Amino acid sequence: MASTLDGTVALVTGASSGIGEAAARALAAEGATVALAARRKDRLDALAGELGGSALAVEADIAQQEQAIAAVQHTVDELGRLDIVINNAGVMLLGPIAGAPTEEWDRMVDLNLKGLMYVAHAALPHLLRAAAEEPRRVADLVNISSVAGRRVGVGGGVYQATKWGVGTFSEALRQEVTERRVRVSLVEPGATATELASHVRAEVRDSLSAGEDPLHASDIADAILYIVTRPRRVAVNEILVRPTEQVR
Repeated sequence: MASTLDGTVALVTGASSGIGEAAARALAAEGATVALAARRKDRLDALAGELGGSALAVEADIAQQEQAIAAVQHTVDELGRLDIVINNAGVMLLGPIAGAPTEEWDRMVDLNLKGLMYVAHAALPHLLRAAAEEPRRVADLVNISSVAGRRVGVGGGVYQATKWGVGTFSEALRQEVTERRVRVSLVEPGATATELASHVRAEVRDSLSAGEDPLHASDIADAILYIVTRPRRVAVNEILVRPTEQVR
């Protein structure tokens, strides 16, 4: 029996580690040809080698609009189409607003929000085309947000603002394109064991705790795979996934 995603092409941003890497593995296992976008080309090459087939490593910093556009175009040029985008690249630089190094704010806004928007904008014409064609006659844009896009707390003001923005952008875009069979979905992970916390300044990192049993990246990849393998008539607009013991 053919795999669910046979004949499709998926682009995953932030694919060099964590949720992006896990999502790429899950999509490839289901039959998709996967383009892997991130800044760390050595990791992408290694992952592409493991995935085999036509997996494509695309070195790009999507916070730079021209690189986001180029990553999408390179995917289509090399692999012929684009059916699925997993907009996963992001950074979490927590800390108080008072006295914060504002270059951290710039990095979060540029990557978490603007970079995600740049990729979505560049990908939309290709997704709309794929939604009108075989093999699925539907296309998927999955934006990875966070539980931080649903709540507000001390120490995460700007990070939370970017993730609230991702939620707003996703819903607005969903309303624009859903009647054309492009499904826009939002995934909001809770505490997950990835490299994300390692980006935080040391004096802030010491105060963080992911809890005793955080989510694995593969748990979020499972949610992503569920979204993109639904029948054409089913759009999963939003999934919030927390570790069982996470309260907020």
